[in-house]
Amino acid sequence: MSKQFDVIVIGGGPGGYVAAIRAAQLGFSTACIDEWKNDKGGPAPGGTCTNVGCIPSKALLQSSEHFEQANHHFAEHGISVKDLKMDVAKMIARKDTVVKQNNDGILYLFKKNKISFFHGRGSFAKAVEGGYEIKVAGASEEVLVGKHIIIATGSNARPLPGVAFDEENILSNDGALRIGALPKKLGLIGSGVIGLEMGSVWRRLGAEVTILEGLPTFLGGVDEQVAKEAMKVFTKQGLKIELGVQVGEIKSGKKGVSVAYTNAKGEAQTLDVDKLIVSIGRTPNTNGLEAQAVGLALDERGAIQVDGDCRTNLPNVWAVGDVVRGPMLAHKAEEEGVAVAERIAGQHGHVNFDTVPFVIYTSPEISWVGQNEQQLKAAGRAYKAGSFPFLANGRARALGDTTGFVKFLADATTDEILGVHIIGPQASELISEAVVAMEFKASAEDIARICHAHPSLSEATKEAALAVDKRTLNF
Repeated sequence: MSKQFDVIVIGGGPGGYVAAIRAAQLGFSTACIDEWKNDKGGPAPGGTCTNVGCIPSKALLQSSEHFEQANHHFAEHGISVKDLKMDVAKMIARKDTVVKQNNDGILYLFKKNKISFFHGRGSFAKAVEGGYEIKVAGASEEVLVGKHIIIATGSNARPLPGVAFDEENILSNDGALRIGALPKKLGLIGSGVIGLEMGSVWRRLGAEVTILEGLPTFLGGVDEQVAKEAMKVFTKQGLKIELGVQVGEIKSGKKGVSVAYTNAKGEAQTLDVDKLIVSIGRTPNTNGLEAQAVGLALDERGAIQVDGDCRTNLPNVWAVGDVVRGPMLAHKAEEEGVAVAERIAGQHGHVNFDTVPFVIYTSPEISWVGQNEQQLKAAGRAYKAGSFPFLANGRARALGDTTGFVKFLADATTDEILGVHIIGPQASELISEAVVAMEFKASAEDIARICHAHPSLSEATKEAALAVDKRTLNF
């Protein structure tokens, strides 16, 4: 006898578990299926984000930042440290603890919201009267029937053609988070978010880090002024970044990995490293979903085709997060998950792609929302720009971190904020003010007129807004 639900969510990552919670809050009988396992074989909901992405990478970044501060900056504060050592095994163990706390937190939320959780892989069996039959393949086989199905199966790391991940020498984000000892030499292919963050972790701990990027520009999706500042800062920190390279044969052996490549000048080069992280993007995960069993439409990338409201080609089947179009970001998935649950309830779920913030958790952090200067110029949009350096911010000086700036872009006529770009301390937190402002169609003048606490890093946001009208007060 199959178990009946109003809503079945396939996938327990940020999009899936949040969709399940919101559906349950709205009064629907709800089930969530997720197959992630911890090292003991138990359930580990939270998807890539919690298990091998956002959460563990931030834990390692925090540990490595503490080490860097103690190693290079404590003396400035009058703090003496002798015989400083990094216990990599303990750092990894702390990361694992943080991950487990998040896994357990999600399981608690399922229980709190009376969501039925099934540990295993969910797949379509067939369409039936009143919905769809979903199989759960796990420790025990289950058959569920749901009136509405929300697919939130996430994405997988993209390997280089012909070079599989072995997670020992050639690493995806998963293996990169499990490196057990400090590599003397670390190579990264791809200078995206994962590459820069993982490169930063091991560079701080003493590894020699080389990043090979195929594109001729660094951080092509980032505002050009911010990208140039980031390239300068990261290079000064010790990251070796080569742009415009063409990767050739990769050999992996007991002594490490050898990468043959051609540099931007057309010269043949070889990079020998202990470990190689491949960070060249991700692909939508529909493996084992059995989409063909019900005629679920996929696009040429393997992503599930959806409309603006996350509806698929099938009635009452929805899809959210990395497995559909749009940026592969945990918070984008969460917003879509909530919106879909509310649409099922007949409400008007809200997701505005124009105000989705982006963050790179390096040091300095990089964050942005809206359009950058390149995009505005390409669109022929008349705009005004204003920026303010953290060098002139009192709180940044007190923190000892004055790298970077805040930059505002506003419409030349209406002064509406079109984009905000930050490189500097705590940029990930500062960007939220810009998101709120843009969601309410605020002008740069609106931010310039708001009282900001002193001394705070947020004053740089106010000053950048003032700079749009060329009237900064402290620079």
